[in-house]
Formats: sequence, C-alpha cells, structure tokens
Amino acid sequence: MSEIASVDWSRAQFALTAIYHFLFVPLTLGLSFIIAIMESIYVKTGNEQWLKITKFWLKLFGINFAIGVATGIIMEFEFGTNWANYSWFVGDIFGAPLAIEGLLAFFMEATFFAVMFFGWDKVSKKFHLISTWLVAVGSNLSALWILIANGWMQYPVGMKFNPATARMEMENFFEVALSPVGIIKFLHTVTSGYVASALFVIGISAWFILKGRHLIMAKKSIVVAASFGLVTSLFLMFSGDESAYQVARTQPMKLAAMEGLYKGEQNAGLVAMGVLDPSKKHGDGKDAFLLELKVPYALGIMATRKFDSFTPGIEDLVYGNEAQNIESVASKMAKGSLAVSALASYNAAKKSGDKAAMEQAEQTLAQNMKFLGYGYLKSPESAVPPVGITFYSFHLMVALGTYFLALFLVVTYLTMANDIENFKKLLWACVFSIPLGLVAIEAGWIVAEVGRQPWVVQDLMTVGVGATNLADTNIKISFWLFAVLFTALLIAEIKIMLKQIKIGFENHA
Repeated sequence: MSEIASVDWSRAQFALTAIYHFLFVPLTLGLSFIIAIMESIYVKTGNEQWLKITKFWLKLFGINFAIGVATGIIMEFEFGTNWANYSWFVGDIFGAPLAIEGLLAFFMEATFFAVMFFGWDKVSKKFHLISTWLVAVGSNLSALWILIANGWMQYPVGMKFNPATARMEMENFFEVALSPVGIIKFLHTVTSGYVASALFVIGISAWFILKGRHLIMAKKSIVVAASFGLVTSLFLMFSGDESAYQVARTQPMKLAAMEGLYKGEQNAGLVAMGVLDPSKKHGDGKDAFLLELKVPYALGIMATRKFDSFTPGIEDLVYGNEAQNIESVASKMAKGSLAVSALASYNAAKKSGDKAAMEQAEQTLAQNMKFLGYGYLKSPESAVPPVGITFYSFHLMVALGTYFLALFLVVTYLTMANDIENFKKLLWACVFSIPLGLVAIEAGWIVAEVGRQPWVVQDLMTVGVGATNLADTNIKISFWLFAVLFTALLIAEIKIMLKQIKIGFENHA
C-alpha cells in the first residue's frame, strides 16, 4: 500500500474537524428557534408548564452550544495551518464573510445568549423573549455568512485575479453575498438543522412518554417540534431540488457522480435506488450498476427544468461531447497550462522590468484564467470525484429525508389526536431517529465536499495546490490529537445531556 500523502492527511484532519463540528451546529440552529417558539407560548399564555419546558430544552441547547464553539474555532485555525496556500489565494474574498460572521452575527448571538441563559430573574419576560429570538437569528446569521463563503468555493464569482500578488481580489461583494449557490446552500443546510433538531426534541420527548414521566410536557414538546419539523422538512424537499439544479448548472461533474451517471442521456431518469458496480472504470463500456430502479425523466427535469433535455455523464465531461458542445478536460488542461505558464512569465517579466512582456503574459493569463486549476491536474480522469461515496451518500440523505417527512406527519397527527402514547413502536422509532438526522446531514456534507473533488476552489485551485507543505509527522500527530479531543468532547456532551434528561422537566430554574 502506498504511503498516504501529506495533503491527504490535511484533508482527513479538516474532514474530521468538520464532521465533529457539524454534529453540534445543527442542534444549535434548530433548537434556538424551537426554544424561542416555546418561550413565546409561555409569555403569551403565562402557563408555568411552558416555562419549565423552555428551561429544560434551553439547558440542552447551552451544553451543545458551548462544545460547538470549541470545534468551530479549531476549524478556522486550520485554514492557516494546513491550507495556507488556499488562504493566501482567496483570503481577500473568503475572509470577508467570515469576518462579518465573527463581528456581527456571532457577537450578537453570544451577547444575547448570556441574557437568555442567565437573565430569567434579571430582565422582563418580554426582553428575555426578545433575547431568545435574537440568539436564534444570530446563530442562523452565523451560518449564513459561513455558507456564503463555502458557496463561493463551489461557484467562485465577483472577483478578479491579481497576478502581481497571485491572489483573488473581490470586485463585487453583493455578487458574492447573493450568489444563488451560496443562498440555496444556506437555506438547505439550516433547514436540515431544523429537521435534526425537531427529531432531537421528539425523540427525547418520546422517551419520557415511554417511561411514563412528564406526559403533558412531553406531549406539548412533541406538538411544537413535530409541527416545526413537518413544515421545515417540506421546505427541505424544495430547497434540495433547487440545490440539485444549481449543482447541475455550476458543477455538472458532481451531479453525474451523485447519480452514478457515466454516459449522458436525453431525458435522463433519476436513480431511486441502486447498487454500483465497483469494477466500473471510465470508458470501459460496462454498465455502471449491478442493480438500479429509476424514475423516468426525473433527473433531466431536475437538472434543466425542461422535459426534453440532455444531462451529461462523467465520460461526456471528461472526454468531451462535441454534439452537446461539452469541452473535454484535456482541452481545459491545455488552457490551464497556458494560464500557469503565463503567470510564471508575468513574474519573470516583472523581475526584469519588461513591461511589454508583462502585458502580454497578463493578457494570456486573463484569456485562460477560468481554467487555471486544470493546469495542475495530472490526467483528465483526475477531474472525477469518488463516485461511490458521493452516490451512496446522496441517496442515503434523500432516503432519510423522505422518512423524516413521513415520521413528522404521523407524529403530528397522533399527538394532536392525543393518542400517541398508545403507539409504542412509533415512540421507539422516534427515539432511534435522533441520530439519523445527524447522519443525513453528514451525508449531505459528504456529497457537497467529496463530490467537488479535486477542487478546493472550483476550476481554479486543486486541493493539492491549496495545502500547506507540512511534514507528514506533524499532521499525523495533530490528526490523532484532534480525534481523541473531539471524541472526548462528544462523549462529555452526551453524558452531560443524559444527566440533564434524566432530571426531567423539573429543577431547571
């Protein structure tokens, strides 16, 4: 077995941090709004049961919030330690939304968190309620700016390249901030957090009902969470459809990997379920699937919003398709090599003071700039992401999302009919669905990030170029240290939460 490269260790370390961090973030995004709704009911009705309900879920929110912040800070530092070349290349653009997140959204969130958590007897009911809603808004605004930054990596817009500094510079802030890829990524991601949070509340409440404890308060919690989950899961379906459309428009290779589509098709069908042939190679003529079940026309409609359309496959995108006006990766690699050579010529001319040569090199660079990253690819096939993990992660996410919608619908109906305690198997299904919401979210992130490989910035910078040139030993040590640290934090959070859950809805003053 070949030695794992340092860039792969850096990728693994960042993936480890991101996976652990996003175990905590979804609950922060969704629980904040669920708690705000519960407290609004308390302020409106004056019913002390709603106060106990709010304080119970607030304790669990606070535990999760604290650990989520810790993992998030570490992840931001890794941009400088493990991805210094990337940070230099895009820092002028990528840093702006992250700065806004820290100075505006996180500051607001942290400030009013103190009032929400410690201010029950120190401020009025209405001011406390306002603080709770501002924490919810602040936490979601934090997600907005972070996901706008990530959306720019997937679809870079609003910038120009400065050859003198070898950096991307922002030309249009609003084009970056209002990018349709970034906006739909935000909407789909936060909504998935709402669904996971609703499952969290429903599952714990179902456990109380199964144990015969706090029946009224557990049912009230389920009513709020199931209604919230039903509405948000419906929106999740629409945002997912729009997200897939944006992927088809801006990252067609990712869409092809998501569907295991090797050969492009007219009026392509959507794979409802399937088993990929692991021996399949690009261009070998073999069928990609050992078993598949398709929904006719669905992929073509989702990808193009048209009934009669062509959806390119992996082989069309790699080797080109003249009939569909699809350029091959080899052609893009040639243009990318021209851009790389032009940048080197520009720097050489700058050192020698040859202005004419600088202008010529800059012109060549500008003509081929959008293919810059292709100049660093080793082969056309290296532009293909890992198909298997992308395909299965996407279909796992979709299958779980469909299950969640059905679960919310049934739970909402039975709770409103005051009959849910008679369905023990359903209650146990709610309990065991708590981690499934997080599984679906992690699968979604795998699709988003693994599906865009080998790019750290789509078409402009490969992962290998963006990584810092660090010694393997240093990265390995930090990887295992973080693995132990994050696992310990996760175990600590689970233990503390279980302790608070066992206490129940009482004694949370």
